[in-house]
Amino acid sequence: MADNCCESACGSKSALNDPRWRRALWIALGVNAAMFAVEFVAGSAADSRSLQADALDFLGDSANYAISLTVAGMALVWRARSALVKGLTLLAFGGWVLATAIFAFLNGASPEPETMGIVGAMALAANVGVALLLYRFRSGDANMRSVWICSRNDAIGNIAVMIAALGVFQTGNAWPDLFVAGVMAMLAISGGVQIVLHAREELTVVSA
Repeated sequence: MADNCCESACGSKSALNDPRWRRALWIALGVNAAMFAVEFVAGSAADSRSLQADALDFLGDSANYAISLTVAGMALVWRARSALVKGLTLLAFGGWVLATAIFAFLNGASPEPETMGIVGAMALAANVGVALLLYRFRSGDANMRSVWICSRNDAIGNIAVMIAALGVFQTGNAWPDLFVAGVMAMLAISGGVQIVLHAREELTVVSA
């Protein structure tokens, strides 16, 4: 067990010190920060819960990439702890999105489908690009895996936002937007659970 732990830790540390990994994270950080600003403004203007949820997701991802860059050269235990924090943050984000979707359903408001569709397409292009950039690092430690899971979930969420825009346009009702916000919440919760479990496994191995 000790040999396997050392092999995993050393391999991960080498990968995390790879300039390509750090460069990919910096690019991802810049893209996500820019898209947060775009979607936050557009989501507020269009009164779209799914766009607002996606904007906050971009903000959370920006923070996660910044954390990953900070702990990139540190010991496995610190990277695992960082991933644990990110996983718990995803769980909290998912719970918040679910609560706001329920609140919006009870109060009622129809978003603007045109804005949803245009901004959703922009966000999808950004997230697909980031996901492809990070794809090669998807099998690393919990911290690297958490970055990949976030990017993958974001791309899926953007497709869902565009489907919601079409649904709102065709029906004139807010329920497609609220339904997608709920789906995004469940994606965040699912991703958070995966990251937390992986991080706890690494912390258990390190402390053994």
